[in-house]
Amino acid sequence: MILIAGPYRSGTGDDPVLLRQNLARLEEAAWPIFQAGHLPMIGEWVALPVLASAGVTDVGHPLAADVMYPTAERLLERCDGVLRLPGDSRGADQDVAIARRRGIPVYTSITEIPGLAEASAHR
Repeated sequence: MILIAGPYRSGTGDDPVLLRQNLARLEEAAWPIFQAGHLPMIGEWVALPVLASAGVTDVGHPLAADVMYPTAERLLERCDGVLRLPGDSRGADQDVAIARRRGIPVYTSITEIPGLAEASAHR
């Protein structure tokens, strides 16, 4: 499982349109990761439904801080790698720091992910 880490809230002012655009950018990496034989994961795919089940739909809500970062940290207990996408993001930087402390590989380009070249050759 490879965690895709990059900007989600950063620079959005919590505007729902900009948040969706940032999530879409994160999700662009999901298919190539899957094709390379890995399971792509984005923390927001887990954290947002958890927040919604608590009745929170605004990522600026105080409860979001208790869910968003801890979700990524818990996911990193199960991840085999992290893909750090470009852009300022305190959360993504935190994910990278946790991964490095735990000895989890951090990729800064999708082309670095093992199996990607083989998957591309078989298309």
